[in-house]
Amino acid sequence: MASLWRAAMGAAQSNDDYDGVEFWSNPERAGWLTKQGEYIKTWRRRWFVLKQGKLFWFKEANVTRGSRPRGVIPVANCLTVKGAEDVLNKQFAFELSSRTDTMYFIADSEKEKEDWINSIGRSIVQHSRSVTDDEILDYDSRK
Repeated sequence: MASLWRAAMGAAQSNDDYDGVEFWSNPERAGWLTKQGEYIKTWRRRWFVLKQGKLFWFKEANVTRGSRPRGVIPVANCLTVKGAEDVLNKQFAFELSSRTDTMYFIADSEKEKEDWINSIGRSIVQHSRSVTDDEILDYDSRK
């Protein structure tokens, strides 16, 4: 999990403009999720914003231009997003995985879980550097 965490925390700490992503305005998806900490394995509720291939998280839901994300994950580096209730033994759990790491999240309902999986999955496909337009159209047709 270290590489995903490093990507998430490194981008938040070193990139003040977040590659020009206006995360405070018109996100593709936003809402509360519970995530596990990297070092202290407690579960914490955070406000997540998905926009332009980046998954940001904040302590508060009131996100403005002046807000600073607690972390950000470039979803183009991720390969899969899928349910993880059986892995965590927790209802509404899902995972986001890269080649080397997996981060876990818990939604508030089955619908929220499915909506997040679909939104993140679509973003992975759209922002992956090795994806063709035909693959994006194929992903869209499955929805």
